[in-house]
Amino acid sequence: MTEKKLSNPEYVSEILEKLSKNNITDDLLVEIINDYHPSDIADALEQTDESIRKIFFKEVDADIMSEILAYMEDVNIYLKELDIKQAADIISEMDSDDAVDILEEIDDETEDKIIDLMDSQSSEDVLLIQSYNEDEIGSKMTTNYIEIKKNMTIKQARHSLVQQAKDNDNVSTIYVSDLDNKFYGAIDLKDLIIARENTPLESIITNSYPTVKDHQIISEVYQDLQDYSEDSFPVLNQNDEIIGIITANDLIEVVDEEMAEDYAKLAGLSSEEDVDETVFSSVKKRLPWLILLLVLGLVVSSVVGIFEKVIDLVAVSVCFQSLILDMAGNVGTQSLAVTIRVLNNEDLTVKDKLKLVKKEVKVGFFNGLLIAGFACVFITLYIFIIKNYPINFSIILALCIGLSLIVTMIISSLVGTLIPLTLNSMNIDPAVASGPLITTVNDLVSAICYYSIVYLFVIVIFQLV
Repeated sequence: MTEKKLSNPEYVSEILEKLSKNNITDDLLVEIINDYHPSDIADALEQTDESIRKIFFKEVDADIMSEILAYMEDVNIYLKELDIKQAADIISEMDSDDAVDILEEIDDETEDKIIDLMDSQSSEDVLLIQSYNEDEIGSKMTTNYIEIKKNMTIKQARHSLVQQAKDNDNVSTIYVSDLDNKFYGAIDLKDLIIARENTPLESIITNSYPTVKDHQIISEVYQDLQDYSEDSFPVLNQNDEIIGIITANDLIEVVDEEMAEDYAKLAGLSSEEDVDETVFSSVKKRLPWLILLLVLGLVVSSVVGIFEKVIDLVAVSVCFQSLILDMAGNVGTQSLAVTIRVLNNEDLTVKDKLKLVKKEVKVGFFNGLLIAGFACVFITLYIFIIKNYPINFSIILALCIGLSLIVTMIISSLVGTLIPLTLNSMNIDPAVASGPLITTVNDLVSAICYYSIVYLFVIVIFQLV
Protein backbone atom coordinates (compact mmCIF):
# COMPACT_ATOMS: atom_id res chain seq x y z
CA MET A 1 0.00 0.00 0.00
CA THR A 2 1.08 3.61 -0.53
CA GLU A 3 3.57 4.64 2.12
CA LYS A 4 2.02 7.00 4.67
CA LYS A 5 3.57 10.45 4.48
CA LEU A 6 3.84 12.90 7.37
CA SER A 7 0.45 14.58 7.39
CA ASN A 8 0.02 18.29 8.02
CA PRO A 9 -2.16 18.65 11.16
CA GLU A 10 -3.24 22.13 10.05
CA TYR A 11 -4.54 20.82 6.72
CA VAL A 12 -6.26 17.88 8.38
CA SER A 13 -8.01 20.26 10.79
CA GLU A 14 -9.15 22.43 7.91
CA ILE A 15 -10.61 19.43 6.07
CA LEU A 16 -12.37 18.24 9.23
CA GLU A 17 -13.87 21.68 9.74
CA LYS A 18 -15.21 21.74 6.18
CA LEU A 19 -16.60 18.21 6.41
CA SER A 20 -18.32 18.99 9.70
CA LYS A 21 -20.68 21.43 7.96
CA ASN A 22 -24.25 20.23 7.71
CA ASN A 23 -24.42 20.76 3.95
CA ILE A 24 -21.68 18.85 2.10
CA THR A 25 -22.07 20.14 -1.45
CA ASP A 26 -20.38 19.05 -4.65
CA ASP A 27 -18.50 22.35 -4.70
CA LEU A 28 -17.16 21.70 -1.21
CA LEU A 29 -15.95 18.22 -2.19
CA VAL A 30 -14.27 19.59 -5.33
CA GLU A 31 -12.56 22.23 -3.19
CA ILE A 32 -11.25 19.64 -0.74
CA ILE A 33 -10.02 17.33 -3.50
CA ASN A 34 -8.30 20.14 -5.42
CA ASP A 35 -6.73 21.88 -2.42
CA TYR A 36 -5.40 19.01 -0.30
CA HIS A 37 -3.12 16.01 -0.67
CA PRO A 38 -4.86 12.58 -0.66
CA SER A 39 -2.91 11.64 2.48
CA ASP A 40 -4.31 14.62 4.41
CA ILE A 41 -7.82 13.82 3.16
CA ALA A 42 -7.35 10.20 4.24
CA ASP A 43 -6.29 11.27 7.73
CA ALA A 44 -9.29 13.57 7.99
CA LEU A 45 -11.73 10.87 6.85
CA GLU A 46 -10.34 8.48 9.46
CA GLN A 47 -11.35 11.03 12.12
CA THR A 48 -14.87 11.74 10.82
CA ASP A 49 -18.17 10.02 11.54
CA GLU A 50 -19.26 7.09 9.38
CA SER A 51 -22.24 9.10 8.10
CA ILE A 52 -19.95 11.81 6.71
CA ARG A 53 -17.61 9.25 5.17
CA LYS A 54 -20.51 7.54 3.40
CA ILE A 55 -21.54 10.84 1.81
CA PHE A 56 -17.93 11.47 0.76
CA PHE A 57 -17.49 7.97 -0.65
CA LYS A 58 -20.76 8.19 -2.57
CA GLU A 59 -20.10 11.58 -4.18
CA VAL A 60 -16.39 11.31 -5.06
CA ASP A 61 -15.27 9.58 -8.26
CA ALA A 62 -13.72 6.13 -7.99
CA ASP A 63 -10.36 7.19 -9.44
CA ILE A 64 -9.97 9.95 -6.83
CA MET A 65 -11.19 7.69 -4.03
CA SER A 66 -8.62 5.10 -5.06
CA GLU A 67 -5.81 7.59 -4.35
CA ILE A 68 -7.29 8.51 -0.97
CA LEU A 69 -8.06 4.94 0.12
CA ALA A 70 -4.49 3.88 -0.62
CA TYR A 71 -3.33 6.16 2.24
CA MET A 72 -5.87 4.95 4.81
CA GLU A 73 -4.99 2.57 7.62
CA ASP A 74 -7.25 -0.38 8.53
CA VAL A 75 -8.89 -0.24 5.10
CA ASN A 76 -11.16 -3.16 5.94
CA ILE A 77 -13.18 -0.87 8.24
CA TYR A 78 -13.89 1.63 5.48
CA LEU A 79 -14.57 -0.94 2.75
CA LYS A 80 -17.46 -2.22 4.86
CA GLU A 81 -19.00 1.25 4.64
CA LEU A 82 -19.05 0.98 0.83
CA ASP A 83 -21.40 -0.82 -1.48
CA ILE A 84 -19.58 -3.92 -2.80
CA LYS A 85 -19.77 -2.68 -6.42
CA GLN A 86 -18.45 0.73 -5.39
CA ALA A 87 -15.57 -0.91 -3.53
CA ALA A 88 -14.74 -2.94 -6.64
CA ASP A 89 -14.79 0.18 -8.83
CA ILE A 90 -12.43 2.03 -6.47
CA ILE A 91 -9.99 -0.87 -6.19
CA SER A 92 -10.06 -1.28 -9.98
CA GLU A 93 -8.67 2.27 -10.27
CA MET A 94 -5.74 1.55 -7.96
CA ASP A 95 -2.26 0.50 -8.93
CA SER A 96 -2.31 -3.29 -9.01
CA ASP A 97 0.17 -3.63 -6.13
CA ASP A 98 -1.88 -1.30 -3.91
CA ALA A 99 -5.04 -3.21 -4.83
CA VAL A 100 -3.38 -6.49 -3.80
CA ASP A 101 -2.29 -4.98 -0.46
CA ILE A 102 -5.84 -3.84 0.30
CA LEU A 103 -7.44 -7.12 -0.74
CA GLU A 104 -5.09 -8.96 1.63
CA GLU A 105 -6.69 -7.09 4.54
CA ILE A 106 -10.23 -8.31 3.94
CA ASP A 107 -11.86 -11.71 4.37
CA ASP A 108 -11.62 -14.24 1.52
CA GLU A 109 -15.33 -14.19 0.69
CA THR A 110 -15.46 -10.40 0.28
CA GLU A 111 -12.18 -10.46 -1.63
CA ASP A 112 -13.55 -12.96 -4.15
CA LYS A 113 -16.71 -10.89 -4.64
CA ILE A 114 -14.72 -7.71 -5.25
CA ILE A 115 -12.35 -9.38 -7.72
CA ASP A 116 -15.34 -10.77 -9.65
CA LEU A 117 -16.82 -7.25 -9.89
CA MET A 118 -13.59 -5.52 -10.92
CA ASP A 119 -12.96 -4.78 -14.59
CA SER A 120 -11.29 -7.65 -16.42
CA GLN A 121 -7.85 -6.02 -16.82
CA SER A 122 -7.63 -5.01 -13.16
CA SER A 123 -8.74 -8.41 -11.89
CA GLU A 124 -6.22 -10.14 -14.19
CA ASP A 125 -3.42 -7.93 -12.84
CA VAL A 126 -4.42 -8.63 -9.25
CA LEU A 127 -4.66 -12.38 -9.80
CA LEU A 128 -1.27 -12.36 -11.57
CA ILE A 129 0.44 -10.66 -8.63
CA GLN A 130 -1.33 -12.90 -6.11
CA SER A 131 -0.07 -15.98 -7.97
CA TYR A 132 3.50 -15.37 -6.75
CA ASN A 133 4.99 -16.33 -3.41
CA GLU A 134 5.41 -13.32 -1.12
CA ASP A 135 9.22 -13.48 -1.28
CA GLU A 136 9.26 -13.39 -5.11
CA ILE A 137 9.73 -10.24 -7.18
CA GLY A 138 6.41 -10.83 -8.94
CA SER A 139 4.46 -10.43 -5.68
CA LYS A 140 5.71 -6.85 -5.26
CA MET A 141 5.49 -5.60 -8.83
CA THR A 142 2.93 -3.23 -10.31
CA THR A 143 1.44 -3.23 -13.79
CA ASN A 144 1.54 0.57 -13.84
CA TYR A 145 4.16 1.21 -16.54
CA ILE A 146 4.58 2.45 -20.11
CA GLU A 147 5.63 0.10 -22.91
CA ILE A 148 6.29 0.96 -26.56
CA LYS A 149 7.62 -0.92 -29.59
CA LYS A 150 11.16 -0.57 -30.91
CA ASN A 151 10.05 0.05 -34.50
CA MET A 152 8.10 3.21 -33.60
CA THR A 153 9.14 6.69 -34.67
CA ILE A 154 9.74 9.41 -32.09
CA LYS A 155 6.33 10.90 -32.89
CA GLN A 156 4.59 7.54 -32.54
CA ALA A 157 6.39 6.85 -29.26
CA ARG A 158 5.26 10.19 -27.83
CA HIS A 159 1.70 9.57 -28.92
CA SER A 160 1.73 6.10 -27.34
CA LEU A 161 3.14 7.60 -24.14
CA VAL A 162 0.33 10.16 -23.94
CA GLN A 163 -2.31 7.50 -24.56
CA GLN A 164 -0.95 5.12 -21.91
CA ALA A 165 -0.33 7.90 -19.39
CA LYS A 166 -4.07 8.22 -18.91
CA ASP A 167 -4.01 4.97 -16.96
CA ASN A 168 -0.33 4.66 -15.99
CA ASP A 169 1.54 7.41 -14.18
CA ASN A 170 4.96 5.74 -13.90
CA VAL A 171 6.27 7.63 -16.92
CA SER A 172 9.81 8.61 -15.99
CA THR A 173 11.16 5.46 -17.66
CA ILE A 174 9.57 4.05 -20.82
CA TYR A 175 10.16 0.39 -21.56
CA VAL A 176 10.68 -0.94 -25.08
CA SER A 177 9.82 -4.35 -26.47
CA ASP A 178 10.58 -5.87 -29.86
CA LEU A 179 8.09 -7.23 -32.38
CA ASP A 180 8.04 -10.58 -30.50
CA ASN A 181 7.06 -8.74 -27.28
CA LYS A 182 10.43 -9.50 -25.70
CA PHE A 183 12.11 -6.81 -23.61
CA TYR A 184 14.46 -4.73 -25.74
CA GLY A 185 15.53 -1.76 -23.62
CA ALA A 186 14.43 1.44 -21.88
CA ILE A 187 14.16 5.15 -22.64
CA ASP A 188 14.47 8.03 -20.20
CA LEU A 189 11.43 10.32 -20.48
CA LYS A 190 13.68 13.38 -20.84
CA ASP A 191 15.44 11.84 -23.83
CA LEU A 192 12.13 11.17 -25.57
CA ILE A 193 10.91 14.73 -24.91
CA ILE A 194 13.99 16.48 -26.28
CA ALA A 195 14.57 14.12 -29.23
CA ARG A 196 13.94 15.58 -32.70
CA GLU A 197 11.20 13.87 -34.68
CA ASN A 198 13.60 12.63 -37.35
CA THR A 199 15.88 11.04 -34.74
CA PRO A 200 15.78 7.23 -34.85
CA LEU A 201 14.15 5.81 -31.71
CA GLU A 202 16.94 3.25 -31.52
CA SER A 203 19.46 6.02 -30.75
CA ILE A 204 17.84 6.87 -27.39
CA ILE A 205 17.16 3.29 -26.24
CA THR A 206 19.36 1.86 -23.48
CA ASN A 207 19.73 -1.82 -24.35
CA SER A 208 21.71 -2.77 -21.23
CA TYR A 209 19.00 -1.66 -18.80
CA PRO A 210 18.87 -3.89 -15.67
CA THR A 211 15.97 -6.36 -15.42
CA VAL A 212 14.63 -8.89 -12.93
CA LYS A 213 12.74 -12.15 -13.37
CA ASP A 214 9.30 -12.60 -11.86
CA HIS A 215 10.22 -15.67 -9.77
CA GLN A 216 13.51 -14.32 -8.43
CA ILE A 217 13.76 -14.03 -4.64
CA ILE A 218 13.75 -10.37 -3.60
CA SER A 219 16.51 -10.69 -1.00
CA GLU A 220 18.80 -12.30 -3.60
CA VAL A 221 18.53 -9.48 -6.15
CA TYR A 222 18.18 -6.44 -3.91
CA GLN A 223 21.92 -5.94 -3.49
CA ASP A 224 22.48 -6.12 -7.25
CA LEU A 225 19.72 -3.59 -7.92
CA GLN A 226 21.21 -1.26 -5.32
CA ASP A 227 24.17 -0.77 -7.63
CA TYR A 228 21.87 1.00 -10.10
CA SER A 229 20.30 4.40 -9.50
CA GLU A 230 17.16 3.61 -11.49
CA ASP A 231 13.70 4.45 -10.16
CA SER A 232 12.17 1.19 -11.42
CA PHE A 233 13.10 -2.13 -13.00
CA PRO A 234 11.14 -4.18 -15.55
CA VAL A 235 9.93 -7.58 -14.37
CA LEU A 236 10.19 -10.25 -17.08
CA ASN A 237 8.54 -13.65 -17.34
CA GLN A 238 10.24 -16.82 -18.62
CA ASN A 239 9.75 -15.61 -22.20
CA ASP A 240 11.50 -12.30 -21.46
CA GLU A 241 8.23 -10.39 -21.86
CA ILE A 242 7.54 -7.39 -19.62
CA ILE A 243 4.72 -8.22 -17.20
CA GLY A 244 5.26 -5.42 -14.69
CA ILE A 245 7.80 -3.26 -12.94
CA ILE A 246 9.15 -3.05 -9.42
CA THR A 247 9.96 0.43 -8.16
CA ALA A 248 12.88 1.43 -5.96
CA ASN A 249 10.39 2.44 -3.24
CA ASP A 250 8.83 -1.03 -3.36
CA LEU A 251 12.25 -2.60 -2.85
CA ILE A 252 13.02 -0.31 0.09
CA GLU A 253 9.70 -1.19 1.75
CA VAL A 254 10.35 -4.91 1.28
CA VAL A 255 13.86 -4.66 2.73
CA ASP A 256 12.50 -2.65 5.68
CA GLU A 257 9.99 -5.43 6.31
CA GLU A 258 12.74 -8.07 6.15
CA MET A 259 14.92 -6.06 8.52
CA ALA A 260 12.01 -5.78 10.96
CA GLU A 261 11.53 -9.56 10.77
CA ASP A 262 15.26 -10.17 11.30
CA TYR A 263 15.26 -7.77 14.25
CA ALA A 264 12.35 -9.69 15.75
CA LYS A 265 14.24 -12.95 15.32
CA LEU A 266 17.38 -11.45 16.85
CA ALA A 267 15.24 -10.53 19.85
CA GLY A 268 14.14 -14.14 20.19
CA LEU A 269 10.72 -13.80 18.54
CA SER A 270 9.32 -16.12 15.89
CA SER A 271 7.98 -13.13 13.92
CA GLU A 272 7.44 -9.40 14.12
CA GLU A 273 4.90 -7.97 16.56
CA ASP A 274 2.99 -4.72 16.53
CA VAL A 275 1.29 -2.62 19.20
CA ASP A 276 -2.23 -3.72 18.24
CA GLU A 277 -1.50 -7.42 18.51
CA THR A 278 -3.44 -9.42 21.12
CA VAL A 279 -1.72 -10.62 24.28
CA PHE A 280 -2.42 -14.24 23.34
CA SER A 281 -0.84 -13.80 19.89
CA SER A 282 2.29 -12.20 21.38
CA VAL A 283 2.57 -14.95 24.00
CA LYS A 284 2.28 -17.60 21.26
CA LYS A 285 5.09 -15.98 19.27
CA ARG A 286 7.48 -15.61 22.21
CA LEU A 287 6.79 -18.83 24.11
CA PRO A 288 8.65 -21.33 21.84
CA TRP A 289 11.89 -19.39 22.12
CA LEU A 290 11.47 -18.90 25.88
CA ILE A 291 10.92 -22.64 26.40
CA LEU A 292 14.06 -23.43 24.38
CA LEU A 293 16.04 -20.85 26.33
CA LEU A 294 14.66 -22.22 29.61
CA VAL A 295 15.94 -25.70 28.73
CA LEU A 296 19.36 -24.29 27.82
CA GLY A 297 19.33 -22.20 31.01
CA LEU A 298 18.72 -25.35 33.06
CA VAL A 299 21.70 -26.94 31.30
CA VAL A 300 23.84 -23.91 32.25
CA SER A 301 22.68 -24.18 35.86
CA SER A 302 23.48 -27.90 35.88
CA VAL A 303 26.98 -27.23 34.58
CA VAL A 304 27.53 -24.68 37.34
CA GLY A 305 26.36 -27.34 39.79
CA ILE A 306 29.12 -29.65 38.56
CA PHE A 307 31.65 -27.13 39.87
CA GLU A 308 30.06 -27.06 43.33
CA LYS A 309 33.40 -28.05 44.89
CA VAL A 310 35.10 -25.05 43.29
CA ILE A 311 32.34 -22.72 44.52
CA ASP A 312 32.60 -24.16 48.07
CA LEU A 313 36.36 -23.69 48.17
CA VAL A 314 36.52 -20.39 46.26
CA ALA A 315 33.20 -18.76 47.17
CA VAL A 316 34.32 -15.33 46.01
CA SER A 317 34.56 -16.65 42.44
CA VAL A 318 30.75 -16.57 42.19
CA CYS A 319 30.89 -12.76 42.39
CA PHE A 320 32.49 -12.63 38.95
CA GLN A 321 30.43 -15.30 37.17
CA SER A 322 27.96 -12.74 35.79
CA LEU A 323 30.88 -10.61 34.53
CA ILE A 324 32.24 -13.49 32.46
CA LEU A 325 28.82 -14.56 31.15
CA ASP A 326 27.69 -11.03 30.29
CA MET A 327 30.84 -10.19 28.35
CA ALA A 328 30.64 -13.45 26.44
CA GLY A 329 27.00 -12.78 25.54
CA ASN A 330 27.74 -9.23 24.41
CA VAL A 331 30.62 -10.29 22.19
CA GLY A 332 28.64 -13.17 20.68
CA THR A 333 25.70 -10.91 19.85
CA GLN A 334 28.03 -8.36 18.21
CA SER A 335 29.61 -11.05 16.03
CA LEU A 336 26.15 -12.39 15.15
CA ALA A 337 24.95 -8.94 14.05
CA VAL A 338 28.07 -8.34 11.93
CA THR A 339 27.81 -11.77 10.29
CA ILE A 340 24.12 -11.43 9.41
CA ARG A 341 24.71 -7.98 7.94
CA VAL A 342 27.58 -9.30 5.80
CA LEU A 343 25.49 -12.29 4.66
CA ASN A 344 22.62 -10.00 3.67
CA ASN A 345 24.83 -7.66 1.68
CA GLU A 346 27.32 -9.94 -0.01
CA ASP A 347 27.67 -13.28 -1.77
CA LEU A 348 30.48 -14.85 0.23
CA THR A 349 32.88 -17.46 -1.08
CA VAL A 350 34.42 -20.08 1.23
CA LYS A 351 37.54 -17.93 1.35
CA ASP A 352 35.49 -14.89 2.37
CA LYS A 353 33.77 -16.86 5.13
CA LEU A 354 37.11 -18.06 6.52
CA LYS A 355 38.37 -14.49 6.39
CA LEU A 356 35.31 -13.31 8.33
CA VAL A 357 35.78 -16.03 10.97
CA LYS A 358 39.48 -15.20 11.38
CA LYS A 359 38.71 -11.50 11.68
CA GLU A 360 36.02 -12.00 14.34
CA VAL A 361 38.31 -14.33 16.35
CA LYS A 362 41.09 -11.72 16.23
CA VAL A 363 38.66 -9.00 17.29
CA GLY A 364 37.50 -11.21 20.17
CA PHE A 365 41.10 -11.90 21.21
CA PHE A 366 42.27 -8.28 21.24
CA ASN A 367 39.10 -7.03 22.90
CA GLY A 368 39.47 -9.81 25.47
CA LEU A 369 43.10 -8.87 26.05
CA LEU A 370 42.27 -5.23 26.70
CA ILE A 371 39.22 -5.97 28.84
CA ALA A 372 41.16 -8.60 30.80
CA GLY A 373 43.98 -6.13 31.50
CA PHE A 374 41.63 -3.56 33.02
CA ALA A 375 39.65 -6.25 34.87
CA CYS A 376 42.71 -7.86 36.47
CA VAL A 377 43.85 -4.60 38.07
CA PHE A 378 40.48 -3.66 39.54
CA ILE A 379 39.53 -7.21 40.57
CA THR A 380 42.85 -7.70 42.37
CA LEU A 381 42.30 -4.52 44.38
CA TYR A 382 38.66 -5.46 45.06
CA ILE A 383 39.46 -8.97 46.35
CA PHE A 384 42.47 -7.78 48.39
CA ILE A 385 41.04 -4.57 49.87
CA ILE A 386 37.27 -5.09 50.00
CA LYS A 387 37.13 -8.85 50.53
CA ASN A 388 40.34 -9.03 52.67
CA TYR A 389 41.88 -12.00 50.87
CA PRO A 390 45.70 -12.46 50.76
CA ILE A 391 47.45 -10.58 47.94
CA ASN A 392 48.73 -13.76 46.24
CA PHE A 393 45.22 -15.26 46.20
CA SER A 394 43.79 -11.97 44.90
CA ILE A 395 46.31 -11.80 42.03
CA ILE A 396 45.89 -15.45 40.98
CA LEU A 397 42.07 -15.28 41.02
CA ALA A 398 42.13 -11.98 39.09
CA LEU A 399 44.44 -13.56 36.50
CA CYS A 400 42.06 -16.53 36.24
CA ILE A 401 39.20 -14.13 35.59
CA GLY A 402 41.29 -12.24 33.02
CA LEU A 403 42.26 -15.47 31.24
CA SER A 404 38.61 -16.59 31.30
CA LEU A 405 37.58 -13.30 29.69
CA ILE A 406 40.09 -13.77 26.86
CA VAL A 407 39.11 -17.41 26.22
CA THR A 408 35.35 -16.86 26.43
CA MET A 409 35.42 -13.73 24.26
CA ILE A 410 37.35 -15.63 21.57
CA ILE A 411 34.94 -18.57 21.74
CA SER A 412 31.91 -16.26 21.79
CA SER A 413 33.13 -14.46 18.67
CA LEU A 414 33.60 -17.84 17.01
CA VAL A 415 30.13 -19.07 18.03
CA GLY A 416 28.46 -15.81 16.98
CA THR A 417 30.06 -16.13 13.54
CA LEU A 418 29.94 -19.86 12.85
CA ILE A 419 26.30 -20.47 13.79
CA PRO A 420 24.79 -18.00 11.27
CA LEU A 421 27.32 -19.06 8.60
CA THR A 422 26.38 -22.69 9.12
CA LEU A 423 22.65 -21.97 9.01
CA ASN A 424 23.10 -19.88 5.87
CA SER A 425 24.98 -22.73 4.13
CA MET A 426 22.00 -24.99 5.00
CA ASN A 427 19.62 -22.47 3.38
CA ILE A 428 18.16 -21.57 6.78
CA ASP A 429 17.59 -17.91 7.62
CA PRO A 430 20.65 -16.95 9.77
CA ALA A 431 18.52 -14.48 11.73
CA VAL A 432 17.01 -17.45 13.58
CA ALA A 433 20.36 -17.63 15.39
CA SER A 434 18.82 -15.06 17.69
CA GLY A 435 20.63 -12.95 20.26
CA PRO A 436 19.12 -14.81 23.24
CA LEU A 437 20.08 -18.19 21.76
CA ILE A 438 23.67 -17.14 21.09
CA THR A 439 23.87 -15.61 24.58
CA THR A 440 22.62 -18.79 26.26
CA VAL A 441 25.00 -21.01 24.30
CA ASN A 442 27.86 -18.70 25.25
CA ASP A 443 26.73 -18.79 28.90
CA LEU A 444 27.15 -22.56 28.84
CA VAL A 445 30.62 -22.40 27.29
CA SER A 446 31.72 -19.51 29.50
CA ALA A 447 30.63 -21.19 32.75
CA ILE A 448 32.62 -24.31 31.86
CA CYS A 449 35.71 -22.29 30.89
CA TYR A 450 35.60 -20.00 33.92
CA TYR A 451 35.22 -22.60 36.65
CA SER A 452 37.61 -24.99 34.92
CA ILE A 453 40.33 -22.30 34.88
CA VAL A 454 39.68 -21.36 38.53
CA TYR A 455 39.79 -25.02 39.55
CA LEU A 456 42.98 -25.68 37.60
CA PHE A 457 44.99 -22.66 38.79
CA VAL A 458 43.64 -21.82 42.27
CA ILE A 459 43.05 -25.35 43.57
CA VAL A 460 45.25 -27.74 41.56
CA ILE A 461 48.37 -25.80 40.51
CA PHE A 462 48.81 -23.12 43.21
CA GLN A 463 46.78 -24.94 45.94
CA LEU A 464 45.65 -21.66 47.47
CA VAL A 465 42.66 -23.24 49.25
